[in-house]
Amino acid sequence: MPARSVVVVGSGFGGLSTACYLADAGFDVTVLEKNEQLGGRASVLEAEGFRFDMGPSWYLMPDVFERFFSHFDRRPADYYDLEQLDPHYRVFFKDGDRIDVTSDREAMYDVFESHEAGAGDALREYLETSQEHYEVAMEHFVYTDRPRLRDWVDPAVMKAAPIGLQLLGTMDDYVADYFENQKLRQIMQYSLVFLGGAPHNTPALYNMMSHVDFNLGVHYPEDGMRSVVDACVDLGAELGVDYETDAEVSEIVNRKDGFTVETAAGDYATDYVVSDADYAYTEQELLPEHERQYDADYWDDRTYAPSAFLLYLGVEGDVEPLEHHTLVLPEDWDPHFAQIFDEPSWPDDPAYYLCVTSKTDDDVAPEGHSALFALVPVAPGLDDGEEVRTWYRDLLLDDIARNTGVELQDRIVFEEAFSVSEFADRYNSWNGTALGLAHTLRQTAILRPGHRSDACPGLYFTGSYTTPGIGVPMCLISGEHTANALVEDVG
Repeated sequence: MPARSVVVVGSGFGGLSTACYLADAGFDVTVLEKNEQLGGRASVLEAEGFRFDMGPSWYLMPDVFERFFSHFDRRPADYYDLEQLDPHYRVFFKDGDRIDVTSDREAMYDVFESHEAGAGDALREYLETSQEHYEVAMEHFVYTDRPRLRDWVDPAVMKAAPIGLQLLGTMDDYVADYFENQKLRQIMQYSLVFLGGAPHNTPALYNMMSHVDFNLGVHYPEDGMRSVVDACVDLGAELGVDYETDAEVSEIVNRKDGFTVETAAGDYATDYVVSDADYAYTEQELLPEHERQYDADYWDDRTYAPSAFLLYLGVEGDVEPLEHHTLVLPEDWDPHFAQIFDEPSWPDDPAYYLCVTSKTDDDVAPEGHSALFALVPVAPGLDDGEEVRTWYRDLLLDDIARNTGVELQDRIVFEEAFSVSEFADRYNSWNGTALGLAHTLRQTAILRPGHRSDACPGLYFTGSYTTPGIGVPMCLISGEHTANALVEDVG
């Protein structure tokens, strides 16, 4: 019997992961990518001797990458080297304070204690609890997919349920039980931006991210996140996956004997389809109405992760005192989150992230220069025309100078902006969201869209819209869940 064929639409980490698992299971797999590079949002910008990771830039949860490659009897080290960053990141507060988060746990207890009496012991307790929650969540709710209600009637789930029920409040309230100092609270919650949420709308179960941050550490893969994309692509190729770039899908046609995936580069007949493209876009634009699980009202009613205003900058000289990863945070970040989730507008006192890969990697910038990008989370769907971009660029550069002491304006030799409209155009993302669906309580676990299409048998979904959610490690796991679902259905 000939091998069954699968077309994977989109080559983000969810698509690349699904392709590897399915090829390993004996399927003929072809990955179709709209753009000129594989990797989806994890693409690379190269110009005038500078190189920038355009998407993911934090290598977190190394255990997930080890687990992914070990399934295929390989290791990350077979494809790329890792350097642990220390400090993990630097935080500039806009009142002039500065905190480095380092791998020295005792030093971190002292830093917290210096900001609030008793906070050192509170951090110790918080991280112990965070590790416990991480281990329980990963074993029972992340690595194990539970797409149906009956999947939750499981002794292991019942045993873990007391922890889960304790964590149905918000991160804001949960962290407040440990720390009064606003700066310490921000450090414990900044990673929520990577989940597409805010402290007031993200479930407390995501306190486990502090274990990821403090205990597992922050790493930099040799040559940047691009090397991780290349590793997944190379692994897939070794397993027999074929890749096609510049192959934007215009329609997915369900036929009696399978599917036809129509692209500008030609049509692909296949037995099954997996979409790693934006879930909402796939349903609303690539499928006929009768094969959609959700209508436009459903997608309009979702809470989306932020979009972003990004400036990729090549500058003369160094950018001390910025670290590889740097956060710049206002004393009160609630107004910024309100301007993302409640009353969408451009943040006038932004919290933002600076990534200076040239601090670690000499190959990303010409000698005597620095490569960095600035990222401000903004509401999806904002108007980001030229006039707004110019105004916001100047506001951001002034804010960087005022709060970090780094003057960039007169040293810029290369510059490119990327924002809401580019996310929508390049990645077909709904309203230009940078990440997908936020991890709110009503959009977590079983409440996220599923891997299987209920309306179109043979069509599957992977990536950040579905479980386990947003982030490179989660998308790698999503690929495993999607592949398992397809293999289970095929029998």
